[in-house]
Amino acid sequence: MAAYTKVSKKEFNEIAADYGLPRLVGTREIREGSVNTHYLVETAKGKFLVKIDEVKSEMEVKRELDLLAFLRKHGFPCPVPLADRRGRHYREWGGKLLSVYRYIDGHFVEPDDLMPGQLENVGRVLADLHVVGKGYKKGIDNRFGFERVAEVYYEARGRLPHYFKRIIRTLDEEIEYLNHYLEGKLPKGIIHGDLFPDNIKFKGDKVVAVLDFEAACRGKFIFDLATAVNSLCFEHGKYSLKRFEALIAGYEAIRTLSLAEWDAFPNELRFSAFRFTVTRLRDFFLNPIDERQRINKDFQDFYERLRILRRERSGGMEPILMAMATGYDYRKYQRVKAVEKRSGR
Repeated sequence: MAAYTKVSKKEFNEIAADYGLPRLVGTREIREGSVNTHYLVETAKGKFLVKIDEVKSEMEVKRELDLLAFLRKHGFPCPVPLADRRGRHYREWGGKLLSVYRYIDGHFVEPDDLMPGQLENVGRVLADLHVVGKGYKKGIDNRFGFERVAEVYYEARGRLPHYFKRIIRTLDEEIEYLNHYLEGKLPKGIIHGDLFPDNIKFKGDKVVAVLDFEAACRGKFIFDLATAVNSLCFEHGKYSLKRFEALIAGYEAIRTLSLAEWDAFPNELRFSAFRFTVTRLRDFFLNPIDERQRINKDFQDFYERLRILRRERSGGMEPILMAMATGYDYRKYQRVKAVEKRSGR
């Protein structure tokens, strides 16, 4: 989330009137994020969010809103757009598209503060998305598949600073590796594509909202899970087996991973780290926006994960790889771990 498009007090009153909102009390920009504009709107009878899509076409916005409506109808905890007085769920706004949502109460949890119970519930919610999404038959193109991310990298490569030689060499090698070892014939369906802590709202351990379906598409379930591992199971500069086990336990309570998915897991982790390294490089160095508005999501965060996954530095991957190697019978693996703990090994 961010605030690139400015909205005046008068315009907010017009929006409120169009959507039949109660009397406005105040508004503020939501600065976090990097893609779209968001405002929190406080009224005499509750809070609402105003979203302005900065990059998507009308067709892409319609597909996203249609998916949200489908998921909410099936009980998934996601926001759904309100209809205005003319029954529209979005409207044109200065050449962009605007939508309004009811604010969902809850709190975000800082990455370092996530607890096992919360991670287990995130795993359950992600698996639920994958299961429920099987019933959604409409196509949503994957804007972040390997071929497209490779194109983004090559577009950015020649414009990166000269002192990035080592990083460029690593990313060149990674494209070559992934091109040969990524597996395409894996279970697919609707994925979130961007499950980070700032897209998840909690009440206690319960997940009450999954936000920001900007990257949602039809893709590989294991990539979605790998992205969740990269974003939620990394603390103090290394991967955490305890967090990984909690997330996977929750996920497999709803949907069991296939042997092929377990085999592909390490490479999907690498692709996920590569994808976010590349898109953050692109967003920072190639998108000319006002420096006061720039949201510097440091590409180094995911570049360092990639280096760990490539065995270029230590970082807690060995225990997780062992868990993946026995993942086809993960419940048996968990029992072995419990026995080891009781015996003090």
